[in-house]
Amino acid sequence: MAKVTESPNTERRKVDHIRINLDENVQFPRLSTGLEEYRFVHQAIPELSLADIDTGVVVFGKALSSPILISSMTGGTDVALRINQNLARAAQRHNIAMGLGSQRAALEDQTLAASYRIRDAAPDILLFANIGAVQLNYGYCLEHCRRAIDMVGADALILHFNVLQEAVQAEGDIDFSGLLRKIEHVCAQLPLPVIAKEVGWGFSERNTRDLVNAGISAIDVAGAGGTSWSEVEFHRAPSAFHANVARSFADWGIPTADALLNARRAAPDLPVFASGGLRDGIDIAKCIALGADLAGFASPFLKAADESADAVDWLLQALNAQLRIAMLCTASQNIDGLRKAEFQRGAGGG
Repeated sequence: MAKVTESPNTERRKVDHIRINLDENVQFPRLSTGLEEYRFVHQAIPELSLADIDTGVVVFGKALSSPILISSMTGGTDVALRINQNLARAAQRHNIAMGLGSQRAALEDQTLAASYRIRDAAPDILLFANIGAVQLNYGYCLEHCRRAIDMVGADALILHFNVLQEAVQAEGDIDFSGLLRKIEHVCAQLPLPVIAKEVGWGFSERNTRDLVNAGISAIDVAGAGGTSWSEVEFHRAPSAFHANVARSFADWGIPTADALLNARRAAPDLPVFASGGLRDGIDIAKCIALGADLAGFASPFLKAADESADAVDWLLQALNAQLRIAMLCTASQNIDGLRKAEFQRGAGGG
């Protein structure tokens, strides 16, 4: 197995990222998700009862109660353990999918692995392990992917893509060359699905096509309009120079709605997850109508999980209630019906 370059700052970065996301305004200053441009056509006579609405979906062969995904956020620190446990308990209670934060810290230091191990709290959920795709150019190999999966008992592996974040970091890993060939090898050899995930700047149609050709099993478009990780890096920049460079990319990226449409055009039959700036159950409904299979949230869940498992549970109840009402008001009894709901592009958020 290839030797991994040790990164003593990895755990420190995890702590910084949690603190900055909780304490600072790191949203895109001007760029939005694009979801506000879509409006459902209200159905005043849905011929349904709210009690009849079914939000269930099947992803990777596992039946879920709702298309909500707790997106990958954190791990590798003591505070991350509490956050992940709170998220996992709520995910188990609501039977939804959850992704873990990058496991690089625990692959480099096994004493940090406990912060990712949430199977005791959530034995039945659809769970995604997670490593950075760029690490395949820094000593990671198929064995590291297997270790990440085995560490947490995951059902699939996320390879996340964060080229801009790495590029604006003073200590970032900036060699993204030749990755598709290595990703193809991982996809061919792993027995579980591999998910390609951006971290908030979206995939182009060409990127999606390349990833599909490499054997990826699903795409999480993670578009722009929510948390801007260049803004996060601005807040932890070690110098005025690095802060200036990071801040210039505050509104970079492909809005979530556009990234979702890119993925659907490039891969009409592939599972697609929509994330990046989603805020409520109406956004979930819009993403489903635009072609998503799951709708992911990060920042709202991070803030809730920092408070308590009950706060995460409350948020999930609210998101599900909003989604169900949106389905009722579009005469959509189930998720397949919501995919056919009548909507139009234009100003407004309904």
